[in-house]
This record gives sequence, C-alpha cells and structure tokens, in this order.
Amino acid sequence: MKRRCALLLGCALVVWAVQGEARAEVWEGVVTRVLDGDSFRIKRENQLVTIRLYGIDSPEYGQACWREAKEGATALLLGKKVRVESMATDRYGRTVALVDFRGQLVNAEMVGRGLAWVYRHYCTAQPLCKRFDTLEEVARNERLGIWKEGRPVPPWQWKRDQ
Repeated sequence: MKRRCALLLGCALVVWAVQGEARAEVWEGVVTRVLDGDSFRIKRENQLVTIRLYGIDSPEYGQACWREAKEGATALLLGKKVRVESMATDRYGRTVALVDFRGQLVNAEMVGRGLAWVYRHYCTAQPLCKRFDTLEEVARNERLGIWKEGRPVPPWQWKRDQ
C-alpha cells in the first residue's frame, strides 16, 4: 500500500512537471454523467463537454469488468468539480485530457485500481506514461480489477475481435 501511495504521489509530481513544459488549455467543470470507465461529460460554463481520459482505456460495454470500471469512474468523478488539462481532441470530437480531482490524477487512479489499461499506442507524454506503466504493473501483480481475470483482453483488441 505504501508503494502504491508513493507511485500516485510520483504521478502527481510528473503531472506538475508536464504542466510546466506544455501550455495545454486548463479549465474546471462539474462532472454530470459518467459514460464508461474512461469517458464522461462535464458542464463547463453553459456547455457540456465530453471528456476521454488521456493515455488509458477501460473495458467496453459488455466486456468483462466494464461495469466495475464504470462504477469506479462514477465514484471518483460524478458530481465533482474537476480540473481538466486538455491534451488533444479525438476523432469523435471528445476532449482527451488529464483530469484532476483535489490533487488526485483520475487517469492514474483508474490504472492503479486495475480499472483500465495503459493505452500505449496513444500514451506518449513521458515520463507520465512510464508512471502509468508502473501503476499498471502494480495493479496486475496485486490482481486488482481487470487483472483478477486470467487473461484480460484489452478493449482495443476486444473491439477488433467483435
């Protein structure tokens, strides 16, 4: 547990360092709806913005542990005022972002709880993504969330096989 706390603290420090290097748009809003383990809607001023958590991928609807991932994201986010650091816009028009709630990086927390994989194809911000890798390894070793499954199938592969 101490190791996990140290890793989460390390992630927070990395986010702080990344913020100093990049001048991404940063804003706040209240989470109004959780769509799944890695996407949700936020009310920003008078508009709803769909957010996709940067660098991670949670189980899809119907996939093993999808409900657990959605419930985990709901517990972390629903009704809370969060800080959003926009990293990109995806092909669906969603804001891909790092999301912070009271100093807790939600992206890292989802991976650390075993509720998401690191989406290595899109997770390129270093050293942040390396920290995500470490959190995923700890969750896998502790058999948390998706790692309780014998051989969990990553969402990108699951979608391709459907």
